[in-house]
This record gives sequence, C-alpha cells and structure tokens, in this order.
Amino acid sequence: MANRKLGRTTDIRMSMLRTLTTDLIMYGKITTTEARAKEVKKIADSIIALAVKEKDNFEMVDVKVVKAKLDSKGNKLTELVKSKNGKEFLKVVKEETTESRQKDMPSRLNARRKIMTKINKVKINGENVDLPSKLFNEIAPKYTDRVGGYTRIVKAEPRRGDNAPMAVLMLV
Repeated sequence: MANRKLGRTTDIRMSMLRTLTTDLIMYGKITTTEARAKEVKKIADSIIALAVKEKDNFEMVDVKVVKAKLDSKGNKLTELVKSKNGKEFLKVVKEETTESRQKDMPSRLNARRKIMTKINKVKINGENVDLPSKLFNEIAPKYTDRVGGYTRIVKAEPRRGDNAPMAVLMLV
C-alpha cells in the first residue's frame, strides 16, 4: 500500500507528519484533514506499540552524582580560596551523593531512538519535554491489555473555506 503524498514534496510531508504525530502524543488529540489523520494514525500506532512492548525493559542503577551544596534558601554555598599566584576567589562547595536512576536495556534504547526519529523535540517555557519517556511511562501503561488500535479517527465538519473533509484524531 502506497503512502499518500498529500500534495507535498517528501521532506515537507515527512516534517508535517512528524509535527502532527508530536502534537498527538503531547496533547492526546489533534484536528486535521482526514487524509493527514489516516497517515498520522499509522505512525502513532506503530510508535505506541513499540512503547507498549518495551515499557518495562529497564533496570535501576545507583549513580554517583556531584552537585553543588545548597543552603536553606536554595542558593549555592561558596568558600573563599587563594590561587597559586595569591589572588582570592569564590569556589562553589561540592557534595557527592548516589542516586538511583533508570537505565534502558539495549532493545528499549533502540526503541527510544526509533521513536525519536518519528517525533520532534519539544520545548515548553525553555524546558525540554521528554516525549519518549512520556510514551513509556504515561501512555504505554494504559494500553498494556490492548492489541493495536491505540488511536481513533472521528469525522468532523468540513473546513470552512475549501470544504476539505476534517477529522479529529485522538488517543483511545
């Protein structure tokens, strides 16, 4: 079965589908034309299936972390230090702790990378949003007992202006 061209060149079409897929995962629902919705449904279902398959494939490891020591107000603690040539400067006081972190197994890491090729990086208020983690930790657990069919297309009113058939694509 051939993919729809959607009246775009390949690079623009792929970029558009990647953006629509990202928005679907981010917000759980998008409104677009029927043809685009059908294309995005294929992509979204495949990456959600991948996330469901690999959601529990990790191990917890203890990692040494060196952080700046903080005072009661949350500011970094500093100390006055003399350099070799006699100049004084402030140095941040560091403390070493161990944290328990999640480490992906190789197949989950591969799945994460495959997902990242099909969605865009997202920043909200200057902060990066980790969408692959959202897929693994929030979306995939909802669909553990489900085999396929993670998205639904609902037809909507035609678009005003060009009368294009519209649809709402949502996560089930």
